[in-house]
Amino acid sequence: MKPIIFKGVCTAIATPFTNDKVNFEEFGKLIDWQIEEGIDAIIVCGTTGEASTMSNYEKMETIKFAVNRAKKQVPIIAGTGSNDTKKVIELSKYAENIGAAALLIVTPYYNKTTAKGLIKHYSEIASNTNLPIILYNVPSRTGINIEPEICFELAKIPNIVAIKEASRKYFSGS
Repeated sequence: MKPIIFKGVCTAIATPFTNDKVNFEEFGKLIDWQIEEGIDAIIVCGTTGEASTMSNYEKMETIKFAVNRAKKQVPIIAGTGSNDTKKVIELSKYAENIGAAALLIVTPYYNKTTAKGLIKHYSEIASNTNLPIILYNVPSRTGINIEPEICFELAKIPNIVAIKEASRKYFSGS
């Protein structure tokens, strides 16, 4: 049985910026408000959190801040995805070391990998962390869709535990 990261509702929150820097004061208020309103988990550095435009340093500081601010009241799920497997592993190890509860990892954008390459990408990442991994399928942004047969293969990896599905293919009837 796969581990349960949380039950209920998880919010992917924005990362506020002021003067080209993360505004940690406002970010802290967002985290506090989510917790006060009874959220069950928080995702930071996902698509909603502007991760694709953040440096690795900004991501690291943002994840660390969120983990410290939440004080284990709710799980913090860290978006550590990238198109570079080595960078994902580095950021994922960092997130694990500072106390993130799980990882949200988007498919490697721009590279247009094959099914075999996609499986290798996620397998490498999973073998370098003990954290639960949530696959993030958002082909409208990445150009890659995690097809059901690929998902089936990835589900065999013990710490790949869930998928955040953002493909219109499965929701719009097309």
